[in-house]
Amino acid sequence: MMEYLAGNPSFLDLHITQYGLEQCWPQHDYGPAVRDHYLIHFILDGQGIFETGNRTYHLKKGQAFLIVPEAVTYYRADAADPWTYAWAGFQGIQAESYLRQAGLSMESPILDRIDPDTVERCIRHMHDSRALPSGRDLKLTSLLYSLFSHMAETNPPHAPESRKDDRQDKYVNKVVDFIGTNYGNKISISQIANFVGLDRSYLCAVFKSRTGSSIQEYLIAFRMNKACGLMGNSLLSIGDIARSVGYEDPLLFSKMFKKEKGLSPRQYRTAYFPG
Repeated sequence: MMEYLAGNPSFLDLHITQYGLEQCWPQHDYGPAVRDHYLIHFILDGQGIFETGNRTYHLKKGQAFLIVPEAVTYYRADAADPWTYAWAGFQGIQAESYLRQAGLSMESPILDRIDPDTVERCIRHMHDSRALPSGRDLKLTSLLYSLFSHMAETNPPHAPESRKDDRQDKYVNKVVDFIGTNYGNKISISQIANFVGLDRSYLCAVFKSRTGSSIQEYLIAFRMNKACGLMGNSLLSIGDIARSVGYEDPLLFSKMFKKEKGLSPRQYRTAYFPG
């Protein structure tokens, strides 16, 4: 069972791009290769190896492994006891944050505990959703969130190896939460730092080191992605959309939108929402 899905601008925070189930042949392998999206494999039975970042993991039933965008990975089923796995691929501006809540990251790509029956049931429900006359995208997204919830519940935080890293992740999550709630208002980096309770310079350095982007870059990207989702509403003018994502000046909004997306707001609307 396998299905690939198109991106959905209505679900910018998190959306599924593919899912499937496969019973692998002995020594069936894939890679080395890179992906342009996140992909989690859940081992339902058997065993195999997963290689990433010059590390090799020997994995078995009840575990899972994460592939992150642009990382070179390789995986192979065992010769004597080949694995059966389910997988889910996804993208979204909140994907990394949700993964960290589930205990996964590029630095820590392995989950030690998943319930194979729960995961398989969830993937089969995704497959069954093909028969829905409407609302399939909502159903798929809800099932993807169910998978994240299951991962977080079955993998509570370990005794921390690096309390500093844990604290920094909490700071980053607070920034993400603040922006997600207040992006439509006029907000500043200083206000965000006050909300988190840290010195502005320190918070900016932490956010950059943990995410690879500055807070300002993240805020702009978040706002523009939200704006893309609003483009399909023909009742909203470009000025209305600008105000909805925190820009009182439509010209500044248009300038930032084109810089981020490569098209002006009107060009984007015409290209993706014709008519």
